[in-house]
Amino acid sequence: MSILRQKMMEDMELRGLAARTQGAYVHAVSQLAGHYHKSPDRISEEEVRQYFLFLKNVKGVSRSTHTIALCGIKFFYEHTLKREWHTLDFVRPAKENKLPVVLSRQEVGQILNCVHYTRYRVCLTTIYACGLRLLEGVSLQVKDIDGQRRMVHVHQGKGGKDRYIPLPDSALIMLRQYWTTHRNPVWLFPSIHALLAPEQTSQFMHETGVQKAFHAALLESGVKKHATVHTLRHSYATHLLEAGVNLRVIQGYLGHVSPKTTTLYTHLTSVVNAQASETINEIVARLWR
Repeated sequence: MSILRQKMMEDMELRGLAARTQGAYVHAVSQLAGHYHKSPDRISEEEVRQYFLFLKNVKGVSRSTHTIALCGIKFFYEHTLKREWHTLDFVRPAKENKLPVVLSRQEVGQILNCVHYTRYRVCLTTIYACGLRLLEGVSLQVKDIDGQRRMVHVHQGKGGKDRYIPLPDSALIMLRQYWTTHRNPVWLFPSIHALLAPEQTSQFMHETGVQKAFHAALLESGVKKHATVHTLRHSYATHLLEAGVNLRVIQGYLGHVSPKTTTLYTHLTSVVNAQASETINEIVARLWR
């Protein structure tokens, strides 16, 4: 490991960045260095500017990929090398105001019924039942399930925040039944390696397998939406809102810092839209009586 990489990793650790974030940032700087075939401390501000033009105009990377690259490179030059480059202040991609895809309750059932491996079906069902992010779902531990209170304790979610989420009775029964098939002392969803070698308790199920299982089930189900595992989380929030659950409560379940993030779901719920349309129709009808 180079001295620069070691220093950057130490800086990120001091800032309290999550291990996955650290890996993404180091990779971003490594990609930049590989592009110019030289050490990143020898790359100029103009070369960094040209690199982001390359990402945008030649590679056509997504907004999220662009943002991760910017955050990693910005951290390296501003915090590790102590360089104040104004270029890094204006190469951030424009915000997108896209609404996420949402599945109906029936579509969620259709897709989950097409997941044929039990471990993936139970994991995906839990993700939907609790509105979890993918990593939060696969890394659930046995101790995170409070059976008496019917709650799930999510540790160190996005932004390093803990939260409690209600666990439906049926989901608790499902998890208990599934756990008896492997009895791993640590993980609810242990990796294949941990299943084959129970002494390897440090590994949980990889996210890629869950993503592939979901994609295969989506194709088999016939649901014609561009859905991902994260769509289950969006659908969970929308279905709660349609059922009349308070937006503030949903915010807490999802672990959102700002209520503005949660209000997005008011644009996605068909029930709320139908109620609004009905109210508008009544008001206008009175005007023409």
